[in-house]
Amino acid sequence: MKLAIYPGTFDPVTNGHLDVLERSLKIFDTVVLSVARDTGKQSLFSLEERARMLTEAVRDYPGARVVTFEGLLMNHAVSCGAAAIIRGLRAVSDFEYEFQMSMMNKSLNPDVETVFLMTSPENAFISSSMIRQVASLGGSISGLVPPLVEEALYRKFREQGE
Repeated sequence: MKLAIYPGTFDPVTNGHLDVLERSLKIFDTVVLSVARDTGKQSLFSLEERARMLTEAVRDYPGARVVTFEGLLMNHAVSCGAAAIIRGLRAVSDFEYEFQMSMMNKSLNPDVETVFLMTSPENAFISSSMIRQVASLGGSISGLVPPLVEEALYRKFREQGE
């Protein structure tokens, strides 16, 4: 059985993430979506909120499960028994950073591969930061994120505005 991890902040999960997950599950028996605690990014949602939304968003994907982690990604990959790390690419601009990260991971553990998957064209412009920005300004994000995420974003921004 081949297992891969798909790490990220998922702040929030988008339809682009789900697209990469769907295609990953055609390659791997199990994909562990690994929600990172500490990434140096300022998260809108707490780790628990991100994990809860992601768990709900992937509940109908057999072979997908959600965990949280902190620390070195390669240590997490090894602890999960991962054969590979899944990384989604939206554009060529993502590649340089992701390539450097994959080379560092390879130097840490040559037995764990990095698999790059391009998002589908209809999702190539979607990023969590763009989604947060549009939602914060009251714009429509319908069809770009799961409905539960859309509701959670608007609720979060209403609470922050109070």
